[in-house]
Amino acid sequence: MRELIIFYDGTCPLCVKEMTALTKRDKAKRIATVDIYSEDFAQYPNIDANEANTILHALDADGNLLLGLDVTHQAWRLVGMGWLYAPLRWPIIKPLADKLYLVFAKNRYRVSYWLTGKSRCESGVCRK
Repeated sequence: MRELIIFYDGTCPLCVKEMTALTKRDKAKRIATVDIYSEDFAQYPNIDANEANTILHALDADGNLLLGLDVTHQAWRLVGMGWLYAPLRWPIIKPLADKLYLVFAKNRYRVSYWLTGKSRCESGVCRK
């Protein structure tokens, strides 16, 4: 069993890019990524697609639900790079970082366009 299952928006170029980078670093195969628009997502009826489209969702090995930057930090920690995101979880920074993450998530297609030149993936789906 994987230590973390991440549910992400596979129509978001930046989101796909992040999941691709993460899985490339995951040599121990500790993380699974599931596109909320894929057929594989049907295996997780307890994850609400609309909510997962609003904020990044993940399940840890114990079945605990993680959200937003907690997912990002845990995922990168599992591949040995959690130190990059650790400051975003520090008590003094966490509330602001979480608010900024929600702004980013709401505007991820626009941000994707600015950073990748694509707002959404062709054919509605990105390939890793």
